[in-house]
Amino acid sequence: MAVVLERFESAVAARPVPMPAPVRLEGRGTPEAAWRQCRHLGALPPVTVETLVPLGRRAVIVSPHPDDEVLGAGGLMALLARQGREVLVVPVTDGAASHPGSRRWTPERLAQERPMETVRALALLGLSRIQLHRLGLPDGHLADLEAPMIWALVPQLRPSDVVITTWRHDGHPDHEATGRACAAACAQVGATLLEMPISAWHWARPGDPRLPWARACRLPLSPDLEQRKRLAARAFASQTRPDPSSQTGCALPAATLARVLRPYEVFFR
Repeated sequence: MAVVLERFESAVAARPVPMPAPVRLEGRGTPEAAWRQCRHLGALPPVTVETLVPLGRRAVIVSPHPDDEVLGAGGLMALLARQGREVLVVPVTDGAASHPGSRRWTPERLAQERPMETVRALALLGLSRIQLHRLGLPDGHLADLEAPMIWALVPQLRPSDVVITTWRHDGHPDHEATGRACAAACAQVGATLLEMPISAWHWARPGDPRLPWARACRLPLSPDLEQRKRLAARAFASQTRPDPSSQTGCALPAATLARVLRPYEVFFR
């Protein structure tokens, strides 16, 4: 497996960027059964992979944590892999803060395991020969590191790139900070930005006016691609299996996975 692993380790602290009050991600969230009845989702215009990432352009997927790239855009990446398209995946953190207080999944162990889970998941999507550029910024602190994130991203981007990242109002501070940094980097370079909602499916409700429905589109996934994405998500064993050493259960419980393992993916253009 030819994997290019790079790490950006020279980030310095930056002045915190003012943020709106975050949405509270509590409880089990809106069940997927409710989303299946959402007329807004059903009415979203379908798009093709070529519409989202035109031929000749590179896709750059920037994920706040290892697994966000698969949960939000695993199907899109698999389609790009089938076409032999150029893809760069940029994990911003190593996801070391996913299990606070756990004796089994310590930050040190997570920092080693979660990047390798990404490699295994991408291979299941057909991306065994993929470029990974790890930024190595601290999990849970990205709102204070937007400037270093922008500095790290800009040299990696081309004007013709399509950058795909988490939505700037997704409800998770790291997701939102990554979205803002990518928007700023795209503006500097002239690249195109696509945003993917992930945590928003937890706190939002069907028809929620806080979601930018007018900018949304959906990429249909074949049953084969849907299954590939499901297997790739399960490759993140640290997140999908219970942790007996803590009281937190799974970091990615079944209810959360159901909201992102749909027969389509949603993007905001």
